[in-house]
Amino acid sequence: MKTSALPAPAFPPRRIGALAALAALLLAGCAGGGQVQPSAQTVRAAQLGLVASPASPTDFPRSDWWAQFNDPELNRLIQQALADNPSLQEAQARMRQAQAAAGAARGSLEPRLGARLDSTRQRFSENDIYPPPLGGGMYTENQALLEGSYEFDFFGRNRAELEAAVGQARAAEARAQAARVLLATNVAASYFNLARLEAVRAVLERSLKQRQDILRLVSERVREGLETTLQQRRAQAEIPQIRLQIEQNVQGLAEARHALAALLGRGPQAADHLAPQLRALPMPTLPQTLPAELIGRRADVAAARWQAQAALAGVSAARAAFYPNISLNAFAGYTALGFSQFLAAGSHAYGVGPALTLPIFEGGKLRAELRGQTAAADAAIDRYNAAVVNAVREVADAVSNRRSLERQIKEQQAALKLAKDAHGLAQQRYGAGLGNYLDVLGVDNAVLQLEQLGAGLKAQALIDDVALIRALGGGYAADNTPPNALAARP
Repeated sequence: MKTSALPAPAFPPRRIGALAALAALLLAGCAGGGQVQPSAQTVRAAQLGLVASPASPTDFPRSDWWAQFNDPELNRLIQQALADNPSLQEAQARMRQAQAAAGAARGSLEPRLGARLDSTRQRFSENDIYPPPLGGGMYTENQALLEGSYEFDFFGRNRAELEAAVGQARAAEARAQAARVLLATNVAASYFNLARLEAVRAVLERSLKQRQDILRLVSERVREGLETTLQQRRAQAEIPQIRLQIEQNVQGLAEARHALAALLGRGPQAADHLAPQLRALPMPTLPQTLPAELIGRRADVAAARWQAQAALAGVSAARAAFYPNISLNAFAGYTALGFSQFLAAGSHAYGVGPALTLPIFEGGKLRAELRGQTAAADAAIDRYNAAVVNAVREVADAVSNRRSLERQIKEQQAALKLAKDAHGLAQQRYGAGLGNYLDVLGVDNAVLQLEQLGAGLKAQALIDDVALIRALGGGYAADNTPPNALAARP
């Protein structure tokens, strides 16, 4: 069935002028919220002692930073954790939720079009606007309409709400990346701790064998009358002490494996087979310079920055709520009583017209909401400042700890070399008949203690390397362009 084209609606100039005059009158009567402004200020780099470096940008740390340790098992564990850890999956779900909310906010800037089809059987009142025979009769009212609307965002409320939603989505993305970095570094730190415990276990087993050898020699000398029973009791007492340390080490190994398995999202037995060798792990070299700009690569700092951007956009949206909301509504379709003429040419209907709404008296609700959004923006900026301050502290701690450990390892290695030299001399004296084997074992005890100390220092240095990598963002590729709302603030 052909129907004639719908004519374009026309608004006489006097009608448009009347609407503009009405809008101006309403605007003059609305109460603005310009006096309510965020007061928090973003922290400046100079306050924290940060100075931009003119040096070329560094690629430390890389996104696959764990590859520098040349351990295929560590690579596999981190990849498995990133794929299966429930906490990381939750962060990613929250990111998708925030992205969906941003998509919904974006829809408020677009025209809306919908379809409505309804059929209502009703009795028309005899005392209403419809005279008999309609009044008092039962009829079926049918409608098939296309309905559209478009909101003119003259005062930027919808745009501000979209900016806030995008900021929340970007913050959620950054938080998901922060969770990813935290998970990967926790896996590496747990792996290095497990390697430390394995190295200590080997040293303790050697120490136990040494104590047993000492006890055997002391017992022989007691039988020959060369030592007293007191010396024998002392030698005997050291063996259960070493066994106690071994049992504590076994307990620590079990707990370390359980913790690592939990990071992988698996049961406690998943890491039972792991026995990393500390001596096979290389000691990465720290970059000579770490530019201050690396702080901006931290995902948690980026998340706090976007959160503050979203909060400032929320202030703009709350302020825009004081102004009119202007929209254009239209419909076109068919409407008729009964089915016989429902789709006839004469049953088509259409309409178009503007709508304007303006809050005049809200009992202080809008102003209270604006104050609340302003306080939320201040809190978000303060959280951003705290994130930056904390990031600077973590980097400083990680760098100083790592460099201190380098010096400690150097001293430990020097002491170990001297102890081994002394052990060699003691063995030569024993071989020449100038000393007894107890002297050899006593010097060997010093070697074992220094080796145990060295295992702890190397593992701690590796863990501090991971802490520095985490403090510098773990290879997160952040958008270093500051959000507009933050950049525009003094």
